[in-house]
Amino acid sequence: MESTRQKKVARLLQKELAEILRQKTTELARGKMLTVTTVRVSPDLSLAKIYLSIFPSDNNQRTLENITDNTPRIRNELGGKIRNQLKIIPEIAFYLDDSLDYIDNIDSILNKD
Repeated sequence: MESTRQKKVARLLQKELAEILRQKTTELARGKMLTVTTVRVSPDLSLAKIYLSIFPSDNNQRTLENITDNTPRIRNELGGKIRNQLKIIPEIAFYLDDSLDYIDNIDSILNKD
């Protein structure tokens, strides 16, 4: 069960990371649309798991690797934006949110006739 503080920090991180990724899309994922779908923060606020949806979904793993390689730069920029709200900037880890692909797969199975 997430505490109220965890939820507030997660919302703040989601908002700021979405803006950072929007600005850096051309260098991190040219021709793709990145969406921060979910942020989960550890109880001590030291680790944030960031779930990304990438569209179009071809070559997602390579795009995620590119973003992961740039994690220190992204975290540094995030720290500059939220340094007045949080004492410690959490470590961030990016994960692929494949729920849209899963939904498409189920939809195509159900619509087969």
